[in-house]
Amino acid sequence: MSNPDSFIDEVTEEVRRDRLYRYLKRYGWIAILLVIVIVGGAAWREYSASREDARAQAFGTAVLEALDAETPTERATELQDIEAPEGGAQAVLKMLIAGEQAAAEDADPEAARQTLTEVATSGAAPVYRQIASYKALTREGVPAEDRRIGFEAMVQEGGALRLLAEEQLALLEIEAGDTEAALERLEAIRQDSEVSQGLRLRASQLIVALGGSVEEGS
Repeated sequence: MSNPDSFIDEVTEEVRRDRLYRYLKRYGWIAILLVIVIVGGAAWREYSASREDARAQAFGTAVLEALDAETPTERATELQDIEAPEGGAQAVLKMLIAGEQAAAEDADPEAARQTLTEVATSGAAPVYRQIASYKALTREGVPAEDRRIGFEAMVQEGGALRLLAEEQLALLEIEAGDTEAALERLEAIRQDSEVSQGLRLRASQLIVALGGSVEEGS
């Protein structure tokens, strides 16, 4: 390469460096800001996760300590004093409270149902609402018609408790003397692809108790 060419290349390279330095002086703060945001965001996520873990551990410890109380009334009272993290923990806590309310010697079934109804009508995840609704409907003292309406709604909604709701509807049909409808529903439960082994066994036993027959291996 000739000397003029070499000189031109050196000048061109110098111009590029000068241009780069000017850009860095003018816009370098943006790159620095981006680095701060990225590093700060990662640190905040780590801090938030650590804080949530600590809250979850504190909540679990408080629940275990409350459940160590001697009587259901004392356990329910101590559980009610616990502040649960948002989300599923609040629903679980209320269902624990309802269980202790129902187990107390001077139990008020309506109080337990009301606590469960609060969960069932809350903004909790659908699985928690369904569990609470199922528990509320199976409490003593709920009229048969109210149970039927509630369980039919659960079947229509679908979800994890659909087949358990079907089982309860079959029991209501037995209670009403509609054996044929109960047998048909129980057989449908047995044949459902999502049925658990325990529920299939209970359905089979009910069918036999009602005078029906169950094919072996089915």
